[in-house]
Amino acid sequence: MMELVPGQSRVIEVAPPGTTLRGNPLGDPAERRVPVFLPPSYDGRRAFPVIYLLAGFASTGRSFLNYSFGRPSVPEMAEAMMAEGSMAETIIVMPDCMTGYGGSQYVDSAATGRYESYLLDELIPFIDGTLCTLGDRPHRAVAGKSSGGFGALRLAMRRPELFSAVACHSGDMGFELCYKPNFPAAAKVLAGYDGDIRAFLAAYQSALKKPQREFPLLDIVAMSAAYSPDPEGDAPGNVRLPFNPRTCQTLEAVWQEWLGFDPVMMIEEERYQEALRSLELLFLDCGTLDEYNLQFSNRIFSAKAERFGIAHRYEEFMDTHSDTAYRYRVSLPALSAAISG
Repeated sequence: MMELVPGQSRVIEVAPPGTTLRGNPLGDPAERRVPVFLPPSYDGRRAFPVIYLLAGFASTGRSFLNYSFGRPSVPEMAEAMMAEGSMAETIIVMPDCMTGYGGSQYVDSAATGRYESYLLDELIPFIDGTLCTLGDRPHRAVAGKSSGGFGALRLAMRRPELFSAVACHSGDMGFELCYKPNFPAAAKVLAGYDGDIRAFLAAYQSALKKPQREFPLLDIVAMSAAYSPDPEGDAPGNVRLPFNPRTCQTLEAVWQEWLGFDPVMMIEEERYQEALRSLELLFLDCGTLDEYNLQFSNRIFSAKAERFGIAHRYEEFMDTHSDTAYRYRVSLPALSAAISG
């Protein structure tokens, strides 16, 4: 166990070996530097509960450390709340599941790598074996925003033996509402590359300043890599788009594969309902002005949860999808309370 002198919180970095990610299809690094927030009383002897905090698309664990004028980083926020007594002392782990496509959605994929397995079967045991944690389900939570919120919710549904609390901030769900409206924008960008995904990726990844207007296509390529990788490995970028690039018509067989990852659809299955019912805390929120229509998707999910007798807390706040890290002031204390008992 790591021995540290208590007295103030600090952020360290740990480096799991990355065995699960070796030989990944994109050649992304297998070993990742993972920031970890240690609470003020951490001394390597007393054990603490753990929150795994998942970053959104095009972000990674280190993104939570970024300084921004007038906006505290997540560790600064947590330290202040612990100092004032509104948040129980908790370890916060901020994983790196970035890919060359901008993100992994925290799933195992033939197009990007085994990021779900890396997170759940490699990183969690590594943290429990390296730091002084309460390494059991009642003392472990997962949270995130946007793609990180999707990852947190989906992983808690799939692996209920690992987590007892989850917070999903503006998480991807209701794919008909949050992804489909972006298909035309992505198709227009792809047309500029004569429909060649490889050419687009090469140009985008080499650009010193990423063209903002082309981001919708990168997002759809990354989602396709997560939800509909090519099992034969023959498709460009090893992904199958869910629409015809020329007509923008939905390719139903591929789209059904996407829907298999949609929390709004997953909650219809009894096994996932049971997983959610077993949680000490299920927290969801979303901005009322969310540009990706996630306020509507979250309302649908919340209504279904209520219908299936799943206790949860759902909140909306007057804001958009961006720059809403301040909402961790709401979820982190609730999560820490749920896993500190």
